[in-house]
Amino acid sequence: MRTSDGEHALSRGGLVFDLTVRPWIGVLTVDGEQEEVSLREVFARAGRLQRIVGDVPTQEFALLRLLLAIAHDALDGPADTDAWADLWADEDCFAPVAAYLDQHQQRFDLLHPRMPFFQTAGLRTARDEVFSLNRIVADVPNGEPFFTARMPSVDRLSFAEAARWVVHAHAYDTSGIKTGVAGDERAKGGKVYPLGVGWAGNLGGVFVEGATLRETLLLNLIAANEAGTAGGTDTVAEGGDRPAWRREPCGPGAAPVRQPAGVKDLYTWQTRRLRLHFDQDGVHGVVLGYGDPLASRNLHGSEPMTAWRRSQVQEKKLGVTPVYLPLEHDPARAVWRGLASLIAERPGTAQGAEAAARLRPGVLEWVARLVSEGELPRGFLIRTRVVGAVYGTQQSVIDEIVDDRLAMAVVLLHRQDRVFAQQAVDAVADVEHAVTALGDLATDLARASGAETDGPRAMARELGFAALDDPYRVWLMHLGERPDPYAARDEWRRDAHRTVDCLGRQLLVQASDAAWEGRVVATSKGSLWLNSSRAETWFSHRLGTALGWPGQGSDQDAGANPADGNAEPATASSLSTPEGTLS
Repeated sequence: MRTSDGEHALSRGGLVFDLTVRPWIGVLTVDGEQEEVSLREVFARAGRLQRIVGDVPTQEFALLRLLLAIAHDALDGPADTDAWADLWADEDCFAPVAAYLDQHQQRFDLLHPRMPFFQTAGLRTARDEVFSLNRIVADVPNGEPFFTARMPSVDRLSFAEAARWVVHAHAYDTSGIKTGVAGDERAKGGKVYPLGVGWAGNLGGVFVEGATLRETLLLNLIAANEAGTAGGTDTVAEGGDRPAWRREPCGPGAAPVRQPAGVKDLYTWQTRRLRLHFDQDGVHGVVLGYGDPLASRNLHGSEPMTAWRRSQVQEKKLGVTPVYLPLEHDPARAVWRGLASLIAERPGTAQGAEAAARLRPGVLEWVARLVSEGELPRGFLIRTRVVGAVYGTQQSVIDEIVDDRLAMAVVLLHRQDRVFAQQAVDAVADVEHAVTALGDLATDLARASGAETDGPRAMARELGFAALDDPYRVWLMHLGERPDPYAARDEWRRDAHRTVDCLGRQLLVQASDAAWEGRVVATSKGSLWLNSSRAETWFSHRLGTALGWPGQGSDQDAGANPADGNAEPATASSLSTPEGTLS
């Protein structure tokens, strides 16, 4: 029976919480209002919603993948770019989802006695233990409850909250020793030893955001037969590519080892075994164990929502070439600094060609195809969203969550016209070189005063990246509007030069009296007198080498590395500047 949005319905002698009609997914409307909606409503109103809003960013990523699995299965596609274009043009493209949810409604009941959504009915430990909800709520760090609104534990969750955390647990649950459940052959002495984090926890999550949730869903809705995106698996094996609710409910142990049959299978991969304990007022406990493991290597043909890095260590260990692993996010590094791994074109597969060190996410490869085939206009603006969990202490806790966005024109992903993309990547290199010059200045000033150099250098680099963060994002967002990408980069280099030069002047003003006086320092080319004046001269030259000198064209040492990085010239006369030889 279908439940209403009112009270819980009683059926089969128990409570029902039907995710197809009960509000449980947090969303932000185009008017800026925050609401909770059901699965049926989220698709019906997708064009009037901005995005999903989760309790934590990783929850948004997990819920988006759930919605994509539903859309792929309900629409049976898209088969190719032409089919995708038909969906893009149809404002009511998600209409078939309603009938699909009706068909599978039973499997979306969170509290079903035999096949509860994303859970294992009857799951129990040998001692019938029921554990705290802290085990599935990611904003309550185990043993570190001092920086959370739920201190010190989670005693109870509403059914809507619990449903969101169940989806999140399969995607991002921590590793570590877990209590063994009855019927799981992996349990030894009542424990199951670490088997890794939830599947999405291995990823440097990447997806594309549009202006509305409808656009976001469609932009990430990849044709299943796309080589190099989502089509590198055998979709015939194991009954084809099906989501978890169209497979037999999981037992307490691991299913037979297999590879994902496609994105619907992968997006709903049951990495955990769960059972919620509840009463009519909500959920008050959980049983949680390991589910189906999935090795992360060489799934770049199946998993489209992460970039990939080649691992020579794994190649040597396994005797296989190439081996690709998901490229995880660095929480200390803004997304634009890794732009090359996001927009660099995947290389061809010609015989004898060297395997690439990096592969961009399959979802961006898909958008690149849509651009190249004219399904999206060159000036269309997308936001690349990156989300990821950073685990600590043998992956037994989540230390940090990475969440960043980068707006850019789709022309940067064009397969045939790579000029815009190359200038965008080179502009990031400009920043790296300029910030290195600023760090070198801080190092030289510290050495001139006889102080330690590591701290000042790190602080100066952090200052430089922070000062160029917003300007680069704005420049990149408007790059597609410029008729000449080379001229746009020249302007960027001049703006970056002014910004970093100003920061350098501030460091010089703040330098100590000891730095102004200077001292003799040892270098690889002999001893010399280093003071703030000489450090300023070196900085000006290094910055000019990195970004060009004001008033000169981009051909002035464009893209060159700063002189020797941290190794200063042996004498001032060894540095040549546009004004002549230093003396």
